Amino acid sequence: MNRHVEKISEIEMTAEAIVAEADDRKKEVEREIQTKRDKFDADLEKETLSKLNAIKLEHSNSMNAYLAEQKEKNRDTIEKLKQEYEDHHSEYAAEILKRITSIQN
Repeated sequence: MNRHVEKISEIEMTAEAIVAEADDRKKEVEREIQTKRDKFDADLEKETLSKLNAIKLEHSNSMNAYLAEQKEKNRDTIEKLKQEYEDHHSEYAAEILKRITSIQN
């Protein structure tokens, strides 16, 4: 009977060792998975930030080009208006004077 108890005790100790080893292995696998997950997340974040920065740069360059184009168009328009005024300011002044005097009559 003693021998059976010793055998059962030996089996129980072996089972506990197997369970402990499996638990250790499980923790090791969990750490490996978490490490891979963390690396994936970091790589994904890095890639996402890189793409966002590229999009921002492209948008900024596009906006700057558009603004430069608009500035040039505005400059051209202002220059044309200045030239128009220089060429016809006497006529404009005469027309204004004529309207003012016709209103008072």
